[in-house]
Amino acid sequence: MQKDTRTFVIGDIHGGYKALLQVLERSGFDYENDTLISLGDICDGWSEVFECVEELLKIKNLIAIRGNHDQWFYEYIRTGFHGSQWEQGAHATKNSYGKRSMMIPDTHEKFFGTQLNYYIDDQNRCFVHGGFNRHFSIKDQSVPYIYYWDRDLWMQALSYTTIIEGYPFKMFDKFKEVFIGHTSTTNWKTDKPMHAANIWNLDTGGGFKGKLTIMNVDTKEYFQSDLLTELYPDEKGRN
Repeated sequence: MQKDTRTFVIGDIHGGYKALLQVLERSGFDYENDTLISLGDICDGWSEVFECVEELLKIKNLIAIRGNHDQWFYEYIRTGFHGSQWEQGAHATKNSYGKRSMMIPDTHEKFFGTQLNYYIDDQNRCFVHGGFNRHFSIKDQSVPYIYYWDRDLWMQALSYTTIIEGYPFKMFDKFKEVFIGHTSTTNWKTDKPMHAANIWNLDTGGGFKGKLTIMNVDTKEYFQSDLLTELYPDEKGRN
């Protein structure tokens, strides 16, 4: 009998390999049958970016979304120039690959080079790192970086939830749900996922003093790692 397959979405990992292993184990994730949608920002924060990529590459059904920190690192791979000058936690990525003489395997270059700006599943659910301008179709955004830098979508959803009741949160593309990372929920004093309008925010501070979160897309059951500061007590992360 074939096992029922599940789809999970995971927030910003930021080099937290120990946290990644914890949430995959705690959720009972099946590397061969389940699907994992990564919302991006594998890079920059804790010291094990290389190991994170290696682990993600073991997952048969992986959908990898591009984050702004991933884009910086891929820009370095292609050009030798890093967009943040190795700041904002990027020194940890540099050190992770520096332990290997900055030898970046072809598999890693392909991983970062083929990340998606966004993904829409067969139930019209959208997965994107940062956001998009909701007044235009997601495929017609003015510049690519809006997908991995935008915070307006999330802030608008929060405002909508606070002041408006009884009316749908309007989008040009009438997505059933949108899943994002990028803007840490720890800004609102919580390391749990947040929900506003039809948007789920899965960045629960894994790059800072929070936790990494993985969520079952259908049931909304979620699993979290230990605090990253406890898993990497001798490191700063992005703090």
